[in-house]
Amino acid sequence: MKLPKEILLSELLNYTVKGDISLNYGNGENVWMHPPVHRILGWYSRPSNFDLKRNVWRLNQISQIIDSEIYVKGDPAISDLATLNRFPTLIEANLININGSKIGVIADFIFEIKTGEIKYYLVSRSNPKIPGSSRWKLNIENIKDQQPGLVFCESNSLDDLSLIKSSIKNEFLQKGKRIIGRFDDMKNIASNRLEDWLEEDEDINQNLDFKQKTFYNENRKSRSFSDKKDDDPWI
Repeated sequence: MKLPKEILLSELLNYTVKGDISLNYGNGENVWMHPPVHRILGWYSRPSNFDLKRNVWRLNQISQIIDSEIYVKGDPAISDLATLNRFPTLIEANLININGSKIGVIADFIFEIKTGEIKYYLVSRSNPKIPGSSRWKLNIENIKDQQPGLVFCESNSLDDLSLIKSSIKNEFLQKGKRIIGRFDDMKNIASNRLEDWLEEDEDINQNLDFKQKTFYNENRKSRSFSDKKDDDPWI
């Protein structure tokens, strides 16, 4: 099976690592990367929940991906979690805006399998481990500085970034804003129509008042009470 050109780190870590003779090396646990140049070198897997050792793999050891399994060629490098935790990484680093405030957390990234080049990062508003949370795209060009646990960007808020995946909560808030906006538009349209109707009604009243003072008054002659009495047989 042909390897994809690009893949998410989270997808890579979800695969079960299999050897050439169907050895099971466990699922991926974390990434091995070089943050200064935004490049992934490999990843490591955990053989079992009770095993303290870790299997470290290079990207060029990947031979194929089938369903939920990733097949590797060659043997892994053996290490322990204490050593691997000292490796620099930007995953779960706090994203700091131009004002020095935290606006999110680096949750994931997409990279090229062949070169390991990271194309862009994905940012979560809060805990990236919460399933179904929103993701915003952070371009490499938007990063102005980085250090262990911190990434500094040139944006002011997450609204300045492109929304890649929206959570149910975020979609609800966005739909609520659109509904309120439509309601305001309908209210403005109704108000404008009411004002136009009132203006037209005022013009009609003015015209009627004008006619009563001119046309109808010309043909109407005033008559005294005595004249009306003579003409009326009931008086």
